[in-house]
Amino acid sequence: MKTVLVVDDAPNIVELLRLYLEQAGYATIAASDGPTALELHRRHRPDLVVLDVMLPGLDGFEVCRAIRREADTPILMLTARSDDVDAIVGLELGADDYVTKPFNPRALVARVKAILRRTDGTVRLGRPIEVGPLRIDPRRREAQLGGRALELRAREFDLLTALAREPGAVLGREALLEDVWGTDFPGETRTVDVHVSELRKKLGPDGPAIEAVRGVGYRLVPPPEPPGVDDPGGSA
Repeated sequence: MKTVLVVDDAPNIVELLRLYLEQAGYATIAASDGPTALELHRRHRPDLVVLDVMLPGLDGFEVCRAIRREADTPILMLTARSDDVDAIVGLELGADDYVTKPFNPRALVARVKAILRRTDGTVRLGRPIEVGPLRIDPRRREAQLGGRALELRAREFDLLTALAREPGAVLGREALLEDVWGTDFPGETRTVDVHVSELRKKLGPDGPAIEAVRGVGYRLVPPPEPPGVDDPGGSA
């Protein structure tokens, strides 16, 4: 049985999440402040942490940063802000995903399942993929850009791999959610947008561009073919 650490200072949210997570077959432990969350994480080494941003003692960002210094435990952030600021900060600190409040507890459990399924190694394997200077090795879960290793979080790697499998093809947000987050994931398509934004930063100007197609989704744009070189041995 996998264990989920639930961290939130609202008792009703903690009890709601414990109820749904335990009905789904997970053991749960809970903390209502940042220092207690870190203590329980060190003591129990849970399989996943559901972590609220607004916490007494240490906020969720500080807790996320501290956990990342010690372990690679998957972290699902909870944020009450409707914009992407908290989500982006959390992802940059090493969180795996985020959910905005108010949330559907069944949807949150689906995200937990998807994250744990992915971290258990149930990803599609295949041959290395090359798109211009970008090279992805799904078996080794490694990505390089011009020979330089890209530091990608697990979800970013899966999203980039999905786009790189069909360079130039437009992939809808719903299709990307299903492919990367799982068929039982009823999440918001905005999740895809936030992860694409982070990927663009890491690919930078040297990598293939991720182009938005309005109202549909995204595509990875292959670099232009280099101009042909005249055959020096050709006829005059």
